[in-house]
Amino acid sequence: MTSRTPRDSRLRLVSGQPIAAARRAVSTRAARPAPRPPAGTPAPAELARQARAALAGAARLARWADGPGATGAGLRAGPDGALPDDAVERAAADLGLTPHQVRTDWDRARLAGLIELHGGVARPGWRLRAWDRDDSAALRGWVALFDAWSLARPAPAGAGPAIVAEVVEAVPQLLSLLHLSAGPVRLTALLDMLEQRVAELRTERCEVPYGRDAADADGAEGSANDSAGASLAALLDWALGALTTVGAMVPPRGPHKAARNGAHQQPHGRDGYEGGSYDGGPYGSDEAQLTPLGHWSVWVKLEQICIAAQSPAGHIEQSAEAMLRGCARLTPGPARTEYRAWLAARAAGAAVEELLAVARGEDALLRGLAFEALRAVGAPAEPAVRTAADEPALRPYALLWLAEHEGGDPETAPEVLTREEATWLWVDTAAAVADHGETQLLVRHLDSAVQGSVPRLLEEVRAVGHPRTVQVLVALAAAHPDPALAKAVRRAAFQVHTGGA
Repeated sequence: MTSRTPRDSRLRLVSGQPIAAARRAVSTRAARPAPRPPAGTPAPAELARQARAALAGAARLARWADGPGATGAGLRAGPDGALPDDAVERAAADLGLTPHQVRTDWDRARLAGLIELHGGVARPGWRLRAWDRDDSAALRGWVALFDAWSLARPAPAGAGPAIVAEVVEAVPQLLSLLHLSAGPVRLTALLDMLEQRVAELRTERCEVPYGRDAADADGAEGSANDSAGASLAALLDWALGALTTVGAMVPPRGPHKAARNGAHQQPHGRDGYEGGSYDGGPYGSDEAQLTPLGHWSVWVKLEQICIAAQSPAGHIEQSAEAMLRGCARLTPGPARTEYRAWLAARAAGAAVEELLAVARGEDALLRGLAFEALRAVGAPAEPAVRTAADEPALRPYALLWLAEHEGGDPETAPEVLTREEATWLWVDTAAAVADHGETQLLVRHLDSAVQGSVPRLLEEVRAVGHPRTVQVLVALAAAHPDPALAKAVRRAAFQVHTGGA
């Protein structure tokens, strides 16, 4: 005979990965097989070795900043994130570098995620902790630097911000051509493509096309100057030089020859180039070619775009909400690929705001997935996520995101939540499971509660004030096989619904 007294059923205390339960509720689609890189691509271990070599100076400075360079409360950067002059002098003396080299390595370390600034204080990024043992961390760090190639060299003198932005937007097409050509490409072909792409961008904005006029093309040399006085030829020279600086392009002469073998890519100022354009192009020849790291990175980005474009919802062109719904049935790995492809097609700030707008909606599953997608954004999302932490519905997700972003272990990140916040998150995740999953998953979701017993859980769930509390408790009561526990849960749901104690 079943007792009518609610049982003090012990709950297994587990470190929470709250959204994992919601994702299991809908993860029925098989993962796609991993695409194979093009023939001739070095093994991941060799690519990681090249990435570590390219960022050796940045990693060395990051370790100095975490050790000897940290004084008192830590090494504090300037308002613009730059290293203060006194710290530059100390680093130069300790590491045997020039001040210019220190500043360059500092910028590269920040761009690669080896150093992160929290409240102006430099802290080692998670990639630095995993740098020597995790090949994926080294490759992701180099890709982050590669994505920021336009910051590696100053733009040519006189280049206006509008045309520089257009060239930066056009460079992915040039990189695709270099990758698909699988060999050297003449600079004249790259310049032609750059002119066409910039003209397309201006046409899309209903502006006068940029570049040579067809009427005098046979007598013109180079490209027309923009209003600020920089030619597209000079801007192409700048772009290829910056890509060489980060290790994506093969320079066939001078100190860069070692780059063919993955040797350390020195920042600008150490290789004989001090920025701007230089005679003979960045390579001393009329051809350009990607390094193995450059080929691999471009291939990865093309695969991401192809996967998103081939997905049922056409994620890359969809809104954030539609993209997240399309990713809900994917396992975490393929879903992250979809997030990155979607993000690559948008400005980081706009993408973050769109994802947070979805998180503020009523669908709890999309709320959790939005913060998973924000993990793919990384540091650019931090200010907006910190602001979102002031919103009760987003606070638990934002605090977990910030804890992991600051280098915390994902398994212990839930410890940053208060008891009330953890209970709110449990109810929110239960709502996602109830809306999108099977009833048995909702029963198993009890295991992720921080409370030690069902009566204590029900007491705190009633007090937390989540708007979906009643629906969650009713669904749990209907799904649970224990009649006495189900009755207690239904009673709790009724009390919440009627406002009782």
